[in-house]
Amino acid sequence: MTKPESAGHDVGYDYDVAICGASLAGSAAAILLARSGVRVALLERRSDPEAYKVLCTHSVTANAYPVLDELGLVPALEKAGAVRNHARWYTRWGWIEPRAAAAGPELPYAYNVRRSVLDPLIRSRAEQTPGVDLLLGHHVTGLVRGAGGRAVGVRASTRQGEREIRARLVVGADGKDSAVAKLAGVADRRYENARFGYLAHFRNLPLHGGIGQTWFLEPDMAYAFPNDDGVTVLAVLPDKKRLPAFREDLEESFHAFVRALPEAPPIDSAERITKIIGTVDYPLHSRKPTAPGIALIGDAALTSDPLWGVGCGWALESAQWLTEAVATAAAGRADLDTSLGAYARKHRRRLRGHQSMAADFARARPFNPVERLVFSAAARDASVARHMHLFSQRLIGPLRFLDPVTLAKASAVNIRHRGATATATASPYGADDR
Repeated sequence: MTKPESAGHDVGYDYDVAICGASLAGSAAAILLARSGVRVALLERRSDPEAYKVLCTHSVTANAYPVLDELGLVPALEKAGAVRNHARWYTRWGWIEPRAAAAGPELPYAYNVRRSVLDPLIRSRAEQTPGVDLLLGHHVTGLVRGAGGRAVGVRASTRQGEREIRARLVVGADGKDSAVAKLAGVADRRYENARFGYLAHFRNLPLHGGIGQTWFLEPDMAYAFPNDDGVTVLAVLPDKKRLPAFREDLEESFHAFVRALPEAPPIDSAERITKIIGTVDYPLHSRKPTAPGIALIGDAALTSDPLWGVGCGWALESAQWLTEAVATAAAGRADLDTSLGAYARKHRRRLRGHQSMAADFARARPFNPVERLVFSAAARDASVARHMHLFSQRLIGPLRFLDPVTLAKASAVNIRHRGATATATASPYGADDR
């Protein structure tokens, strides 16, 4: 139902903001904007309030924990059995196993939680938030244009027919194939992904230490993340050169790949509870996150390589960044274009470096010399491993991850290791008997 106009809101608009897509980014933005006094129409093309994204890492990185906390979702996630997402990573130098310092705080975390739990939870919170109208079964088919071609609303197809919803700001939270972005003519920069990926959910699949595992096999990748209700998400991401052989017998290829992993989880004794699903072509997308009267958040603005598991976290963060930048303007109390410019700059500053690194690694290449330096040191030194953890959880950016201090420390760690190895080799008693 269209809400009545109130003081401070233009009579020409049905809502202040129309958000297209009621998944993580859209629902989070709706909640945060409405709490700031903004009237929100939250449109979702699917009619089922329990709908969820299936193809996902089902993991929220620690950079988004403050957003989950602000949304009030942390207690509900803990109650639902979401698993704090600590992890270890296999490399050719051994395992990188980040642990908290002896006298330090717990390592930062967020959660591994299936989207079948997370999506309905956050969508329900949005629906219950005063100022939000959740409009299920609304498939966006066009933009309403104002002066100069500026977006001033959307047209949506519903079971009752076409509907026009006018809003000061249109937000595309509709994923990597964003209809809003396409309708607005926002350019899409694509980076090819030289890996393909398949995943499935298992029960009774124990993992070392009960925590997530990631395998860097150069160029192939794999990961296993424990989730709520005793379910583990297991994914393989091989080089596309292996695709023809892999497809000949998908199930056996998937199982054989996992069996060959170092410290492989016992897949043959586990119960697979879903189909093996995946994609053979998942390019990375980057779009300018704004246009006149339009903002893009989540995968609509930037879709990264799924092997890093960053999509959920960035969806939540971008919803928060947008709210901080435009809430006042969306309610008609400041200039919207200036506010959208501030959002675009922050989005670019925070994510461009990450995306550049991900796009380079998506070429399915071995580690480059700098990566070899840091990853090898992280397998040998606890403090470098903690530094790796901060980056993997997207709490620091690429410049800090590979800053001169870190590279110098990694070099020193590896020099000490080579010295110790040389001494052990020279000793008649071996390394353990010195």
